[in-house]
Amino acid sequence: MPNSLETTPATDWPEDPSGLPAAGGSLDGRVRTAQLDERTASALAETFRVLGDPTRVRILDAISGGEVCVSRIATVVGLSESAVSHQLRLLRHMRLVRARRAGRQVFYALDDRHIAELLDQGLRHVQEDAPAVARAAGPEARR
Repeated sequence: MPNSLETTPATDWPEDPSGLPAAGGSLDGRVRTAQLDERTASALAETFRVLGDPTRVRILDAISGGEVCVSRIATVVGLSESAVSHQLRLLRHMRLVRARRAGRQVFYALDDRHIAELLDQGLRHVQEDAPAVARAAGPEARR
């Protein structure tokens, strides 16, 4: 069931000097007037929970360029094929990856372009904030 959110213009909200939308606003200047239903919020949180594991992120990165067999993924991420298969099972269950069998080999790819975009956006966020995070952590964190 798609989640449709009603929005209203945020014309009477003061603009944040940072260029970001005011509290409750969005980048297109509209205010969200509805919240995610519980089922949708839970599914989204579960997706982010699965993406919260560095091993799974590395696996997704390894297959982001196209179909890759389990043995190649294992080599790239430095894990056993069994460990990679276990993680791929979870990723497939969450519809983040899809599998294609060719004889005895199974090839994996990202399920759709949304997953690639999600990874790309997350990477951009981490890379643009990396210097600020290091400065905020202080000199002891950089050792």
